[in-house]
Amino acid sequence: MWWTTKRRLRRLIDADRIQRAIEAAELRTSGEIRVSIAPWFWGSIDRAAQRAFERLGMMHTAARNGVLFFLVPSRHAFVVRGDVGIHAHVGQRFWDDLAADMSSYFRRGAFDEGLLLGIERTADELARHFPYQAGRDKAELPDSVDWS
Repeated sequence: MWWTTKRRLRRLIDADRIQRAIEAAELRTSGEIRVSIAPWFWGSIDRAAQRAFERLGMMHTAARNGVLFFLVPSRHAFVVRGDVGIHAHVGQRFWDDLAADMSSYFRRGAFDEGLLLGIERTADELARHFPYQAGRDKAELPDSVDWS
Protein backbone atom coordinates (compact mmCIF):
# COMPACT_ATOMS: atom_id res chain seq x y z
CA MET A 1 0.00 0.00 0.00
CA TRP A 2 1.49 3.32 -1.00
CA TRP A 3 -0.28 5.50 1.55
CA THR A 4 -0.28 5.51 5.31
CA THR A 5 -2.12 7.18 8.17
CA LYS A 6 -1.94 10.94 8.67
CA ARG A 7 -0.07 10.49 11.95
CA ARG A 8 2.58 8.32 10.33
CA LEU A 9 2.70 10.61 7.32
CA ARG A 10 3.57 13.51 9.65
CA ARG A 11 6.65 11.51 10.60
CA LEU A 12 7.42 10.64 6.99
CA ILE A 13 7.04 14.13 5.54
CA ASP A 14 9.63 16.70 6.49
CA ALA A 15 7.33 19.74 6.62
CA ASP A 16 10.28 22.10 7.08
CA ARG A 17 11.97 20.70 3.96
CA ILE A 18 8.74 21.07 1.98
CA GLN A 19 8.30 24.64 3.23
CA ARG A 20 11.88 25.54 2.23
CA ALA A 21 11.22 24.09 -1.24
CA ILE A 22 8.09 26.20 -1.58
CA GLU A 23 9.95 29.31 -0.42
CA ALA A 24 12.74 28.68 -2.95
CA ALA A 25 10.25 27.99 -5.72
CA GLU A 26 8.37 31.20 -5.05
CA LEU A 27 11.57 33.23 -5.43
CA ARG A 28 11.31 32.37 -9.16
CA THR A 29 7.65 33.22 -9.69
CA SER A 30 4.76 35.39 -8.62
CA GLY A 31 2.75 32.16 -8.23
CA GLU A 32 1.81 30.63 -4.90
CA ILE A 33 2.17 26.97 -3.90
CA ARG A 34 0.57 25.24 -0.89
CA VAL A 35 0.54 21.69 0.45
CA SER A 36 -2.42 20.50 2.53
CA ILE A 37 -2.70 17.14 4.31
CA ALA A 38 -6.32 16.24 5.11
CA PRO A 39 -7.79 13.80 7.64
CA TRP A 40 -10.23 11.06 6.72
CA PHE A 41 -13.62 12.28 5.56
CA TRP A 42 -16.71 11.13 3.68
CA GLY A 43 -17.46 12.38 0.21
CA SER A 44 -15.67 13.50 -2.88
CA ILE A 45 -11.94 14.12 -2.74
CA ASP A 46 -12.23 16.60 -5.60
CA ARG A 47 -14.86 18.60 -3.70
CA ALA A 48 -12.74 18.47 -0.53
CA ALA A 49 -9.74 19.70 -2.53
CA GLN A 50 -11.84 22.56 -3.88
CA ARG A 51 -12.99 23.46 -0.35
CA ALA A 52 -9.36 23.41 0.85
CA PHE A 53 -8.39 25.53 -2.15
CA GLU A 54 -11.00 28.08 -1.12
CA ARG A 55 -10.27 27.84 2.63
CA LEU A 56 -6.58 28.48 2.01
CA GLY A 57 -7.36 31.47 -0.22
CA MET A 58 -5.64 29.98 -3.26
CA MET A 59 -7.96 31.86 -5.63
CA HIS A 60 -7.10 35.23 -4.10
CA THR A 61 -3.72 35.63 -5.78
CA ALA A 62 -3.47 38.65 -8.05
CA ALA A 63 -2.77 36.58 -11.18
CA ARG A 64 -4.93 33.59 -10.15
CA ASN A 65 -1.80 31.43 -10.22
CA GLY A 66 -2.04 29.46 -7.00
CA VAL A 67 -1.39 25.70 -6.94
CA LEU A 68 -2.51 23.31 -4.20
CA PHE A 69 -1.19 19.83 -3.49
CA PHE A 70 -4.00 18.20 -1.47
CA LEU A 71 -3.14 14.83 0.10
CA VAL A 72 -5.62 12.50 1.80
CA PRO A 73 -3.57 9.64 3.26
CA SER A 74 -6.55 7.74 4.67
CA ARG A 75 -8.16 7.65 1.22
CA HIS A 76 -4.91 6.78 -0.57
CA ALA A 77 -5.38 9.76 -2.85
CA PHE A 78 -4.23 13.23 -3.70
CA VAL A 79 -5.25 16.09 -5.97
CA VAL A 80 -3.14 18.75 -7.63
CA ARG A 81 -5.28 21.82 -8.29
CA GLY A 82 -4.14 24.91 -10.16
CA ASP A 83 -6.11 28.13 -10.29
CA VAL A 84 -7.49 29.42 -13.58
CA GLY A 85 -4.48 31.62 -14.38
CA ILE A 86 -1.88 28.84 -14.42
CA HIS A 87 -4.32 26.22 -15.71
CA ALA A 88 -4.97 28.36 -18.81
CA HIS A 89 -1.25 28.14 -19.61
CA VAL A 90 -0.46 24.51 -18.81
CA GLY A 91 -3.74 22.65 -19.40
CA GLN A 92 -5.06 19.45 -17.84
CA ARG A 93 -2.38 17.21 -19.35
CA PHE A 94 0.32 18.93 -17.27
CA TRP A 95 -1.59 18.21 -14.03
CA ASP A 96 -2.31 14.62 -15.05
CA ASP A 97 1.33 13.92 -15.97
CA LEU A 98 2.55 15.57 -12.79
CA ALA A 99 0.16 13.52 -10.63
CA ALA A 100 1.28 10.31 -12.34
CA ASP A 101 4.94 11.09 -11.71
CA MET A 102 4.28 12.03 -8.08
CA SER A 103 2.30 8.79 -7.59
CA SER A 104 5.33 6.73 -8.56
CA TYR A 105 7.25 8.29 -5.65
CA PHE A 106 4.35 7.93 -3.21
CA ARG A 107 3.98 4.22 -4.05
CA ARG A 108 7.61 3.74 -2.95
CA GLY A 109 6.99 5.66 0.27
CA ALA A 110 9.13 8.59 -0.91
CA PHE A 111 6.64 11.26 0.11
CA ASP A 112 9.08 14.15 0.42
CA GLU A 113 10.60 13.36 -2.95
CA GLY A 114 7.17 13.14 -4.60
CA LEU A 115 6.14 16.48 -3.18
CA LEU A 116 9.51 18.05 -4.03
CA LEU A 117 9.16 16.83 -7.61
CA GLY A 118 5.67 18.32 -7.79
CA ILE A 119 6.78 21.62 -6.31
CA GLU A 120 9.80 21.89 -8.62
CA ARG A 121 7.90 21.09 -11.82
CA THR A 122 5.09 23.42 -10.83
CA ALA A 123 7.60 26.17 -10.05
CA ASP A 124 9.20 25.69 -13.48
CA GLU A 125 5.84 26.27 -15.18
CA LEU A 126 4.87 29.11 -12.88
CA ALA A 127 8.23 30.82 -13.49
CA ARG A 128 7.84 30.40 -17.24
CA HIS A 129 4.40 31.99 -17.31
CA PHE A 130 4.50 34.17 -14.18
CA PRO A 131 8.14 35.15 -13.54
CA TYR A 132 9.17 36.79 -10.31
CA GLN A 133 9.30 40.58 -10.52
CA ALA A 134 11.77 42.06 -8.04
CA GLY A 135 10.28 44.83 -5.98
CA ARG A 136 6.73 44.04 -7.10
CA ASP A 137 6.08 40.46 -5.99
CA LYS A 138 5.33 39.54 -2.41
CA ALA A 139 4.25 36.35 -0.71
CA GLU A 140 0.47 36.34 -0.90
CA LEU A 141 -0.05 33.07 1.01
CA PRO A 142 1.85 31.17 3.74
CA ASP A 143 4.39 28.58 2.62
CA SER A 144 3.89 26.21 5.55
CA VAL A 145 2.30 22.77 5.17
CA ASP A 146 -1.38 22.83 6.15
CA TRP A 147 -2.32 19.86 8.37
CA SER A 148 -6.08 20.44 8.19
